[in-house]
Amino acid sequence: MSRFTYPHTIEDGAGERLTFLRRVPGVRGDRLEVENVVAPGSGPPMHVHHWQEEALTVQRGRMAYQRLGEAPRFAGPGETVTFPPGDVHRFWNAGDDDLHASGYIEPADNIEFFLAALFDSRRRNGGVRPHPLEAAFLARRYRSEFAIREIPALVQRFVFPVLIGVGTLLGRYARYADAPEPVRR
Repeated sequence: MSRFTYPHTIEDGAGERLTFLRRVPGVRGDRLEVENVVAPGSGPPMHVHHWQEEALTVQRGRMAYQRLGEAPRFAGPGETVTFPPGDVHRFWNAGDDDLHASGYIEPADNIEFFLAALFDSRRRNGGVRPHPLEAAFLARRYRSEFAIREIPALVQRFVFPVLIGVGTLLGRYARYADAPEPVRR
């Protein structure tokens, strides 16, 4: 069950705006339908959804996307790119104007909370990147669902727990007191 009302828009302060449109029943759980607008050169880092399928259809603009170990590819208006669960990928706006895309994530699980928290942290941190203490907390808490592959595994395994300890001592995680439990399969 979502804690959001729809539509619900989040912005990261760095050129990405994501609107959660609705949840509808899907084959593997709720399908979260989305629209996003991405500024030229912007987009998420290399990441993976362990249990979710993500699909994007370009409405306007030019989207570049890349799977781990592969060369970048491109999609234009009307083209759909689908990333199955476990497919490490990234995408970005490869054009000169805003990229407009629609799509879905299925099952939705905690993606709304996770992305809203990351976008909020990034925006509060000047749009550069999420605050390191918050990024460590969120990535570690939801590691059964998602992973940011651009952060080395050794950093995630050994440095993140230290950062989380510091963040806990500083009271940094009060804003996440009602965070949903991670999905474990």
